[in-house]
Amino acid sequence: METKREDWEGKEYAFFCHKACEYFPCHKGIAPEDFNCLFCYCPLYFLGERCGGNFEYTKSGVKNCVNCTVPHRRENYGRIMAILRANLKKAGKDAQK
Repeated sequence: METKREDWEGKEYAFFCHKACEYFPCHKGIAPEDFNCLFCYCPLYFLGERCGGNFEYTKSGVKNCVNCTVPHRRENYGRIMAILRANLKKAGKDAQK
């Protein structure tokens, strides 16, 4: 039985690796060939504790995402886009109230 691929899998727009970046790799634990720089600044940061990533808050209350690799994993593009769509849809409904 053939596994169904997501429509974004294998597409150039879903993955970008900038190995020449002076900060590459900015997070540990991902093979360089699978390190996705597309979401260099995490688009889920605004969700705070609901982002789904591996983060902690510093003593001063700043969200520290240094141990999070969610936006940098090649396979998470679909997950991130689904979360963004759901939150944008919710924001649109909230704005109409």
